[in-house]
Formats: sequence, C-alpha cells, structure tokens
Amino acid sequence: MSALPAENVRQIEPQALVTMTPMDMLARAVQSGADLDMIEKLMNLQERWEAGNARKAFEESLAKAKGEIPVITRNASGHNSKKYADFAAIAKVIDPILARHGLSYRFRTTQTDKISVTCVLFGHGHSEETTLSGPADASGSKNAIQAIGSTLTYLQRYSLVQALGLAAAEDDDGGAAAPGGVISLEQVEQLLALADEVEADKEAFARYFKVDGIAQLKAKDFDRAIAAMNKKRAK
Repeated sequence: MSALPAENVRQIEPQALVTMTPMDMLARAVQSGADLDMIEKLMNLQERWEAGNARKAFEESLAKAKGEIPVITRNASGHNSKKYADFAAIAKVIDPILARHGLSYRFRTTQTDKISVTCVLFGHGHSEETTLSGPADASGSKNAIQAIGSTLTYLQRYSLVQALGLAAAEDDDGGAAAPGGVISLEQVEQLLALADEVEADKEAFARYFKVDGIAQLKAKDFDRAIAAMNKKRAK
C-alpha cells in the first residue's frame, strides 16, 4: 500500500480535557428539558461545589495569615500581676494581616445564666465559629454592667485567640530580640514588604529557615534573611 501524499495527511491535535462544573451540567440539563428532580439535584451539587471551593480558599488564606502573625507580646497585667495581651494589642497586630488575606471576624453574644460569645471568622464565602461561655465577672467592686462588660471582653479575646490559634509572648523588655527569640513585628513587616518586592515564595522561604512562617523567624536569622532577599533582588 502506497503512502498518502503529505498534503493529504492531517495532523490530529490532542484535545484538551474540559472539566465540567455542576453549573455547566445544570445549564445543559435545563437546555435538554430535564425534569425538576434532576435540576434540584444538580442545584444541590452546585451549592456543595461552591461551598467546598469557599472552604478551600478560606483555609489556604488562614494558613498564609497565620504564617505572618508574630508572637504577640503580653502588654497588660491582670489577676496576681499575670501578664496577657489585651484585645487592642491583638487586634492591632492581626487586623491588617487578616485583611490582606481577605479574612475578618465578628462576635455574636447571647446571655442566659451565663454569657456566651461566639467569634465568627470569615472570608471567601466561608466562616467558622468558636464559642466560649462564662459567668459575669463580679470580682472587685464592679457593678452589674461592669461585670458583664468584663466577661464580654475576656471571652471576645479568648475566642479570637482560639479561633486563630495565636500564641502570646511574655514582655521581656527586649528579650525577644535575644538569640533564642523571634523577630519583632516591625521586622516581620520589613521582610514581608521585601518578599513582595522581589516576588519571593514566602512559604519556600519559611521552609528554608525551618519555621512555619516568616513571623516565626528567629531573631538571630534576621540579617541572613534580609541578605537572602537582597540576593534574589540582584538576580
């Protein structure tokens, strides 16, 4: 058998696989006159598909945000002079980081025999809740309203800390800059800005320094990290 002339040979290009979403299937079902039961099933499938994508985007953003949140210094003194990070200190650090990753939070409060506060962490169409409860704080000379307010503040702070899995460091008057400590918030912001400037892979960078995120970088490694970023800029 003789071969066909080259001009008669048509090259068959491989066809790219087309992934159909539930919405695509729903549109085809409507066009083909599918019954109501099938349309409802496809609509439910679409809702689950969207919810799954929203949860995935939320979890990815939360992981990145937590990698940038530094250990928060305990700036206030409470019972028995025990130090803690108050709500203002926590919010000052985490709010811009969460916002940068499309995340935010709010609180929902109920009161029966106890006061309950729910921290709702949300973003990308998904939300997760953490609820804590406790009695009104009647210690000291607080009146009834002050006792409720004290408990609300306490529960808001701790529900937010639990929702994000935050850690708080003792304020050791500069000790955080010691060889075993982590970098300061200002140093975190400096590294993040430099990473964005040189388009560095922040997750790979953290892995190189064997930490979960840039905010957990050891103070002793800061100069080396800056040098590594600048070296990438020079390439």
